[in-house]
Amino acid sequence: MWTAVALAAVVLAATWLGTRALEVRAELTAASELVPRLKAEIERADASAAAATLEMFKTHSALARSATDDPLWSAAGAVPWIGPNFRALQDVAESADEVAQSAAGPLLGIYQTLDWQSLAPGPEGIDLAPLVVAQPILAEASQAIGAASDRLDQIDAAALIPQLSGPVVAARDEVRVLKESLRTAADVALVAPAMAGGQNPRSYLLLVQNNAEARATGGIPGFLAILDVYKGKLTLGAQRSTSAVGVMSPVIPVDPEQQEIYSGRLGKFIQSVNLTPDFPTAAATAQAMWERESGQHVEGVISLDPVALSYILGATGPVRISDPDLQVLSGSGLPTELNAGNVVQTLLSDTYTKIGNPELQDAYFAGVARETFLALSSTGTDSKKLLDALARGTNEGRLLVQSNFMQEQQTLLKYRLSGSATGPGIGPGQFGAYFNDATGAKMDYYVKRTVQLIPACPAESGQMTLRVTSTNTAPADAATSLPSYVTGAGVYGVSPGSVQTNIVAYGPPHSQTGNVTVNGAETTAAAYIHGRRPVQTVGMTLVPGQSGTVDFTFENINQDIAASLAVTPGVQDVSDVIQPAQAVTCSS
Repeated sequence: MWTAVALAAVVLAATWLGTRALEVRAELTAASELVPRLKAEIERADASAAAATLEMFKTHSALARSATDDPLWSAAGAVPWIGPNFRALQDVAESADEVAQSAAGPLLGIYQTLDWQSLAPGPEGIDLAPLVVAQPILAEASQAIGAASDRLDQIDAAALIPQLSGPVVAARDEVRVLKESLRTAADVALVAPAMAGGQNPRSYLLLVQNNAEARATGGIPGFLAILDVYKGKLTLGAQRSTSAVGVMSPVIPVDPEQQEIYSGRLGKFIQSVNLTPDFPTAAATAQAMWERESGQHVEGVISLDPVALSYILGATGPVRISDPDLQVLSGSGLPTELNAGNVVQTLLSDTYTKIGNPELQDAYFAGVARETFLALSSTGTDSKKLLDALARGTNEGRLLVQSNFMQEQQTLLKYRLSGSATGPGIGPGQFGAYFNDATGAKMDYYVKRTVQLIPACPAESGQMTLRVTSTNTAPADAATSLPSYVTGAGVYGVSPGSVQTNIVAYGPPHSQTGNVTVNGAETTAAAYIHGRRPVQTVGMTLVPGQSGTVDFTFENINQDIAASLAVTPGVQDVSDVIQPAQAVTCSS
């Protein structure tokens, strides 16, 4: 009798748990299906629809959590084999409810109350108060999402039945993305008001890089200016070409590791400060040079390139050349109106072919940058378009920022915006391919590159190859058809029309350098260490129409960690440069 009773109890419990499990899965599925809808409603600023959708999400997540919150469910979680499935469902339900209750609601409230258009620069600056109000809410939501993400990361998806493993992995990935987005938003709200001069005026050294002559962070510094910011209002101050800075004597002290790789030129010439891909080093060195030469102190450095300017012009709209001196130069065949479609070619090519005097070229380059920043301070700029443009420039490494204030800089170092080659922003699978012109000219406008990671066989070997392919697309008669200022005229020993590049490859932290081949033939490469990252350098010279490939092998790579790539941003779209990792099938 007691056996029958026990058996009946077990059957009833199993039936009850099975029914509850189906309910939980149904509620979680319903909640998950609402996420894309909620995102779309927020993006189109449909506040009432978003609020209604959020309430439905909360209802489903609360029902799912309630269904898993009882002693019998907890006891089922301790049963061998099947137990992990009940625990996983409970963790997902709790995480979904925490996202709904502790994060989604407050975030929607912030989005509804923020005047997004006020975040765009204008004649009166930027209203930074909403960011100050939003910061503690964002920080609290970020903490809640982080806790939910950590809980989901503890789930062993491989131990779950197939019907659960897929949804659990999908939920974990979604929450991870949300965690990173919220962390970024909280950090922006923390540092942006002060960096934008919310309380006290700030002065930054503005460094505009010229991608036609490659440097590791983008291009040779071509134009310097002081960017004053107070309460979000931008004003350009003193301006000058980098040639006016002169030679530093004595040289500016630079990190010995980087000086060994990139030579003492780092601290001697402002045109060479960014031979290193580490922007904090380049920025600090450029700032020291500026302050020594001008006597003017700044609180940080901001850098961007003409491609980033094109993104900004896509948000602000075209800029008419109003400066009388620039209008005279435009008579040489340069456009009188610059827009997202023509500014890159104008600054990196046409300026050199249509203006013969280098000083006038620098003046035009500087004037265009000045006109663009004036447009930023005008009315009518679409805030969302501008933020999207700045985000794109940041993601591609074209917009870089360094702050002298420790808390701000420590926050920046976590992100691509800092341009750091070492430190907390560099993941354990981070590779890098960087390019420094050795032609002494403006020929990189014609160089096309691809960079790709290639896993080794077998996977357990711990090897990864970083492949860099470069092509000189200059016309065959470049030596005579292009101006000597563009070709270099052989002054530095490179035949006119040819391009000589120092290619620098970085492996992940704690990995090791391996062999290097150039066009399939093994060669000797210089090997160094920078911030626990192995570094290899190879020089390559290409005549017009020629291509070349360098394979850098790195060893002791953790194959379980997702690999990623950073490259020098040039004229090309970065998405065209970075190719998907090559699929390799290892034979048994």
